[in-house]
Amino acid sequence: MRVLYVNHTAEVSGGERSLLSLLAALGDEVDPVVASPQGQLSRAVEQLGIATARITGTAGSLRLHPLHTPRTLAELYGASVQVRRLANRHGAELLHANSVRAGLVLGLGRLAPRARVVHVRDCLPPGALSSVTMRTIAATATTVVANSRYTAASVRAAAPRAHIEVVHNPVDLARWDPSRIDRAAARARLGGAGERAVLLGVVAQLSPWKGQDVAVETLQLLREEGIDAHLLLIGSAKFVARATRFDNQAYVARLRERIAGAGLGDRVSWLGEREDVPELMAALDILLLPSREEPFGRAVIEAMALGVPVLATDVGGPSEIIEDGRQGYLLPPLEPQAWARAVSRILDSPDAGRAMGAAGRRRVEEAFTAEHHAAAMLGVYARALARAAA
Repeated sequence: MRVLYVNHTAEVSGGERSLLSLLAALGDEVDPVVASPQGQLSRAVEQLGIATARITGTAGSLRLHPLHTPRTLAELYGASVQVRRLANRHGAELLHANSVRAGLVLGLGRLAPRARVVHVRDCLPPGALSSVTMRTIAATATTVVANSRYTAASVRAAAPRAHIEVVHNPVDLARWDPSRIDRAAARARLGGAGERAVLLGVVAQLSPWKGQDVAVETLQLLREEGIDAHLLLIGSAKFVARATRFDNQAYVARLRERIAGAGLGDRVSWLGEREDVPELMAALDILLLPSREEPFGRAVIEAMALGVPVLATDVGGPSEIIEDGRQGYLLPPLEPQAWARAVSRILDSPDAGRAMGAAGRRRVEEAFTAEHHAAAMLGVYARALARAAA
């Protein structure tokens, strides 16, 4: 089966990591080509031995703006022309858009009668343009794949007639295997941070909706209780163009001011983008995911695979991953007092914390492997081809 995968950005974030896991697990059943802007993603795809093709990218926000909206539409249309040519050249039977913006590229590209699968990994902010976007995707996609039931519900609210299937994201169990990582050595490499009694971490892009500010407030509450805690912030402000939804650079500046004002400068490590995230995450005592909402929560399954207890937002996909109180706790995202209490609860019972970690590893082995994900997506492709043919 010849499949053309389309991604709107060269940056590698959660959706792109899921795509890379899928490509590595598909085997010989798919002959893939990945179309994206040239950069980090295309290099990672080429390392898998998979062909790539360059298209125009966009960082445009899906909200109305007199300057940015026309520019974004022009970028999407330009990419759609390029994708149509690539699909013809590759003889693609199916096109898989890896994001909402890539889905718009397919919708603008007059690509019938090919099957078109659009992967929706985000819940768009309320607004007229978001509604039009989802209705356009629903009207032009053969199948919409949502990364959680929570995401699927947001799609269905805007586009009731969309044909939606839910496929959860995968985790690479070999890479996220605690038995291959020396935890003591991983902590030692962190220097003074690794010597703290409690090591917390957030693994996410630096953006207001990811809730690093709540993690900092949680740390402050723990320090006020005399707990020797340290916080790792792993990730960067990936999307900083003026057209993006959030001013992520301003958010980082405010976050630094808050940390300094609370006297936590020596208790927070800004680690940025890292290639050794499994080692850093294995060093943690607890992973925090305090997002305002979370369509899925890739860091959750990665931490669970490593046997690390997780505290995650109760708004969104994590409730489909975590059984509250078994692999971790689900918490309201804007209540740092609740997060501090949950940290203390795990610290007060180390045996229970270890049991949570073991239960997390079992959970991902049962439901979130790359093989499970690839099999599910092949089923989506088969049904999409049949629907397109009909």
